[in-house]
Amino acid sequence: MASSETDSGCPGVEEGESFVKLCVLEGFSESSETKALIASLPEVHGDMVTSERTTEKFLGETGIHRQHEAQHVILTVACSQFITLFPPTVTMDRYQEQPHLLDPHLEWMVNMMLEFVRSDTSPPSLVHLSFKFLYIISKVRGYKIFMQLLPHEVADVHPVLDLLSRQDPKDTETWETRYMLLLWLSMTCLIPFDLCRLDGHLDSDGGKAKESTMDRILAIAKATPEMQRVYWFMTRPDVKMKRLGDFLDYSLTTITQTNDLSPLDIGMLDGALQSLGKLFKHGKRDDLLQYAPTIMQCLEKKHLSESSQAKLRKQGVKLTQRLGLTFLKPRLAAWRYQRGNRSLTANLSASQSATAATPEVEIQELEEDYDIPEEVETVIEYLLVGLKDKETIVRWSAAKGIGRVTGRLPKELADEVVESLLDCFSFQETDNAWHGGCLALAELGRRGLLLPSRLTDVVPLIVKSLTYEEKRGACSVGSNVRDAACYVCWSFARAYEPKELEPYVTQISSALLITAVFDRNVNCRRAASAAFQENVGRQGTFPHGIDILTAADYFAVGSISNCYLNITVFIASFPEYTKAMIDHLIAMKINHWDSVIRELATKALHNLTPQAADYMATTVLPKLLPMAVGIDLHGRHGAILACAEITHALYKLGLQTNRAVVDMISSECVDALKNIHQKLNDRKQYRGFGGELMRPAVCCLIEKLSLSKMPFKNDPVITGWQWLIDDTIKTIHLISRGVKDSILASLVSALSALCDEFYQAEPGQADLQIQDVLVSQYIEGLMSPQMLTRCGSALALGCLPRFMIHGKVKQILEGLLQMCTLSQNEEKFTEARRDAVKAISQVCLKAGVCAHGSPDSALCSENVAEVYGVLLHCMTDYTRDSRGDVGAWVREAAMTSIMDVTLLVAISAPEILLPDLVKRMMCCLAQQAAEKIDRYRAHAGNVFLCLLHSKEPAVPHIPHQEELLRIFPFETTTSLNWSAPSQAFQYITQLLGLPQYQYHTLLGLTVSVGGITESTVHFSSHSLFEYLRGIQENNAALTQFGDTLLSIFRDNLRNDMVSIPFLGMLNQMLANSCFEIFATQENHQFCVDILDLCKEFKKSKVIAKLRVSISVFCGLIQFQGEVRKRVLAQLLMLLCHPFPVSDLETVRTHRNQLCDWLKVSQPRKITKLQNGPVQSQPTAHDSAFSKTIHPNNFKLRLPGSHTPPAVPVLVL
Repeated sequence: MASSETDSGCPGVEEGESFVKLCVLEGFSESSETKALIASLPEVHGDMVTSERTTEKFLGETGIHRQHEAQHVILTVACSQFITLFPPTVTMDRYQEQPHLLDPHLEWMVNMMLEFVRSDTSPPSLVHLSFKFLYIISKVRGYKIFMQLLPHEVADVHPVLDLLSRQDPKDTETWETRYMLLLWLSMTCLIPFDLCRLDGHLDSDGGKAKESTMDRILAIAKATPEMQRVYWFMTRPDVKMKRLGDFLDYSLTTITQTNDLSPLDIGMLDGALQSLGKLFKHGKRDDLLQYAPTIMQCLEKKHLSESSQAKLRKQGVKLTQRLGLTFLKPRLAAWRYQRGNRSLTANLSASQSATAATPEVEIQELEEDYDIPEEVETVIEYLLVGLKDKETIVRWSAAKGIGRVTGRLPKELADEVVESLLDCFSFQETDNAWHGGCLALAELGRRGLLLPSRLTDVVPLIVKSLTYEEKRGACSVGSNVRDAACYVCWSFARAYEPKELEPYVTQISSALLITAVFDRNVNCRRAASAAFQENVGRQGTFPHGIDILTAADYFAVGSISNCYLNITVFIASFPEYTKAMIDHLIAMKINHWDSVIRELATKALHNLTPQAADYMATTVLPKLLPMAVGIDLHGRHGAILACAEITHALYKLGLQTNRAVVDMISSECVDALKNIHQKLNDRKQYRGFGGELMRPAVCCLIEKLSLSKMPFKNDPVITGWQWLIDDTIKTIHLISRGVKDSILASLVSALSALCDEFYQAEPGQADLQIQDVLVSQYIEGLMSPQMLTRCGSALALGCLPRFMIHGKVKQILEGLLQMCTLSQNEEKFTEARRDAVKAISQVCLKAGVCAHGSPDSALCSENVAEVYGVLLHCMTDYTRDSRGDVGAWVREAAMTSIMDVTLLVAISAPEILLPDLVKRMMCCLAQQAAEKIDRYRAHAGNVFLCLLHSKEPAVPHIPHQEELLRIFPFETTTSLNWSAPSQAFQYITQLLGLPQYQYHTLLGLTVSVGGITESTVHFSSHSLFEYLRGIQENNAALTQFGDTLLSIFRDNLRNDMVSIPFLGMLNQMLANSCFEIFATQENHQFCVDILDLCKEFKKSKVIAKLRVSISVFCGLIQFQGEVRKRVLAQLLMLLCHPFPVSDLETVRTHRNQLCDWLKVSQPRKITKLQNGPVQSQPTAHDSAFSKTIHPNNFKLRLPGSHTPPAVPVLVL
């Protein structure tokens, strides 16, 4: 039974919870269903559909999956109906992760199905279906466990053979039957009796000799090369005496005559290699030694290492290592290193006890004098080549083979193997060789075959492997090498005594921590963390191991930003690791191919600077400066960023000791930092692809050097820096789209810092000449034809310090407000309008508020209305393009700006916040809080609540403030999730009861209720209808609501973005009888007005609008009086609309019904003659019908009508 599942078997989650519970099963709970399914096999086997359905139920596939397979049978059944017809039955697939739960029930399931198999009356289809069920069980539980339940008595041998002999090997529908029979046959081969006893008399009545049981089984094995478990049969004492040689000859012939070109040959060759490999693995050495040289020669001629098939190369490596083990005597090497204590608890206790030292034992060589066969050298060479294979599975198999074979060699030869293995770690070798070498070293260390005397050579190679990375094109390779190197360190921790690894502790621990926090691949970081933890526990000699593990455990290193920015700082606080980490960042990470890694590395250097300030200033910075103007693009980018971050970190460190940054670094470094921009500009390295990296990097350098108060005031370099910022703004449209946002952000930060430090004539007073130039230049950029130039100019104006905009506020605001207004009217430059709105807020915040101040220097009573007018106007920006509702970016920026400006004004001069401004602001926010996009609804709602509940300062003149506080108590500021429609709309619809909010709230609800997002439509409409039900008895409230509804309809009649959802919302209201009180009155004005407005759409060419207007007309029929006749007339006229019809047969059916109601003869289909005009089939009604449907003759008379309109009829 599942502890956290629903009745349907799917993982269950309680409503409202945002987490998913794990599906943990407690036992096999479907035993009764399984018994019923198995018992039903005799009834369902004959029908393919029912048998397939039963199999799917047993396997556990859902009805959704079966729907795709049965579309040719059932095409018109909806998905939900299909699941109802065929409910999902989760059975075997549920236990794929916990197959041991099936163990108590396997025996009775197997016995039930074997009864069908053994029965003489069972048809072949029933037998095949039973074996298919058995295969499903074996797949879930695993064939090694499952096959032990198969009966393997003497009486089972011949029935299994007979069943196998009747199978067609080419039948693809019954492969499960052959698979299970082969498993069963491999079990029956274990009977401890000579197979000759089962043969009886081989002579038949006709004198023709019968085939022996042994020959029959061998024939099946030869015909089924995929049968890997044939070794169970070939290792029997009776079989190996008579048939082993023949089987080996057959296998060698197969290997020789097949190739790796055709799929059939590949399968046969793979099966032969697997069979031989298993045979040499499980067979006795004395029986197979005589055949090993011949097989080895055959493999050498086959050249499997050159095959294009990875599985053949892998099987060649496996068979070769088994042959090598056959050539060597089975013994454990007496010279191998044995660690005396493998218990973690005992190891920790021994490390704390001085008397617990393990005594040294002299290892005496007990080797016999025997010659090592020459073939062993060939085997080792083959395995060493396999270590360099391009596939991991081949390298892993070769590494295990190296370990096995080396364990049987004398010490001198084993040392030669290690020497050859170390050649894999040459920088002339590929990453495949490094990976294979690491795997082999781990195997040797784990088996005690890598003696401590070799650690001097091995440890430096492993340290290099931990940081191995080779660039390939736009990325790099080597993550598998680093992962394997972590495995080597893990195995060394378990293999050696602490005293053996003590000389290398510093190297290994530093390398592991560097990989754990700086590696780009999360798997490598976690592998290094696990290896470090193993060494801390097993060795006990890693410095500060326990403390570091608490900060850099398996889960903590999962986040790369956390590793670089937080964990690194903690580890670097221990002096043993500080310089090693800094050196690695300088050597490997600031020139990394991934820009994210480069940027994180420079930020890490910033954080590490306080740990080694002198080292950074005297060693690291001089090393970085030549790289900052070097030829390598990535290295240049990372070095510039690193110089900027280190210099700023040194400045902040100097503030604590009252030292200037120029006192901490040399004058040569200061000059080099100043000259970086000029050298790049002289080499024209700001152009092209490199410029996309150099421009933001130098902008970052400008920002950090400015913040560090470098003594460059009035230096020509300042002019160069300003030129770079201005040129980037003008030419940013030429840069790739993916990096434009980051470049804009970096240049804005650089400009702000540059102005703060170098453009003040006196403290708080701008250099007037530079001020005039910059402000005029950026205002002019607001009218640029390039959108990104407008964006950059707007952001530049917004980032200028207060002293730079003093006296220019009016000029700046006029430029920004003009751009917002004109571009919105033109529906262009959306991103520029967004940035201009942000700039308006920033300018107002920096200029400050003064009620009676000058508009040139502050936000005052003269310009506050204009600023709010533009911001409120931007909240109505619904510009759309191919990207969707891009106007939402402007609306979001406008809401944020309004909140910031309003809070500022409320603090300094609340008297300039006029009631009308506050009313418009709160109503617009209420509208946005009622709309359909979750993100922007949440932002509007949070801004609305922030202004409502603001106490210091309090926002004045909020309409219906007391009622709003009752609707939105203070707790909702934290508890209300505006992004969830189920929570937001039940609050927002309560604003409909407040007259001043009703119009805007209903306008926002219009696009939500009439939208297409199911959850939004459901919850918004439910909340709206709840409100309407509450005012059904209040005629005045309902009338007011209807008038507001009509006002919205009139104002947005030509706006399809509102009118179409409005009609959808109105249709839902009419369908739910929300205006039932109006329907009881004849010719109610509400219905008349709605009908008059809807008539405007009859000439529309928007299909969606026409369809939903038809639905509204149908809903208006419920109103009484003359208006009902007018609605019916509109519906009849829509019958003649020129839009094409997709399903003529359906339309004809409804048309004929209408003709019957109107007592008009139904039109008939016409036939076209081959040589003549189109003629209709003569009927008695043809002439009368043609006269009746003529537009001049057809009149529709409704009850009580005097002057019926002429209605044309569309003949289909």
